[in-house]
This record gives sequence, structure tokens and C-alpha cells, in this order.
Amino acid sequence: MARFKGQASYSVDSKGRVAIPAKMRSAMNPEAKNTFTITRGFEQCIFLYPLDKWEAIEDEFEQLNLYQRESRDFVRIILMWAEEVTLDGQGRVRIPETLMDYARITDKALIIGALDHIEIWNPELFDAYINSKAERYETLAEQVMGV
Repeated sequence: MARFKGQASYSVDSKGRVAIPAKMRSAMNPEAKNTFTITRGFEQCIFLYPLDKWEAIEDEFEQLNLYQRESRDFVRIILMWAEEVTLDGQGRVRIPETLMDYARITDKALIIGALDHIEIWNPELFDAYINSKAERYETLAEQVMGV
């Protein structure tokens, strides 16, 4: 399984393309075929899943009870935004315009490794988000990782 970590800031070109850091590209499994599924994330960011990981997520979706409204709603929302994108020869992916609008990304993007996926953020929105969490970091670590 790919394991993404770290961060990098990149420019977004006029065609909506952004580079994926080399260390993140090298973390991809060959089974991903240099392809990602890009979709709406949480907290107004974009998720980028390697194809092999995304296929496993779709398998999880198939196990959901679609007779439950919450399951239907979640599957609809995440899949309506989903699109496959392949790395070009310069290690870039194209962000669909609808996702750029959702995440308020214009000419700059912050790329963050998030273990099994990559997140793409508007740098200003991420700064506001992370600054709102700074004082809770130790408490959060204890709640999530504590025994």
C-alpha cells in the first residue's frame, strides 16, 4: 500500500494542472498505473487516491447497505465528484474545475501526504484550518492514540 507523507507547495497552471511531489509519486504501487481517482474531500480539500487503493474503497462501497439513506447519500456525493486522472510526463495531474471551485484553489496548491491518499488544499484555507487546531494537537494525539 502506498504511504504518503510530507507537504509541498506548487503552482497551478492555467489548465488546472499541479505537480505531485516526486517522493509521493515514488510511493505509489505499480498497480496504480500512475493513475489516481480525484474527488471531493473533507474540510474543503481534494482527495487523490492511487487507483489500486480507490478500487479497494469502491469494494467497501459495494458492502454498504444502500437501503440506508446515509449510505446512499455518501456514495452519491463522493462518486459524483470522482474522476480518474493520470500523471503526465512532468508528474502533474489535472484538477477538474468543479473541484478547484469547491476547494477554492486558484494559482497555488498545498499538497499533503495523508497516509493512503494525498490531499490538495488552498494554502490559505489550510493555514486557517491548521491554526484552529494548533492548541488541540496534544489533546487530539492523546484522544486518538492514547490507551
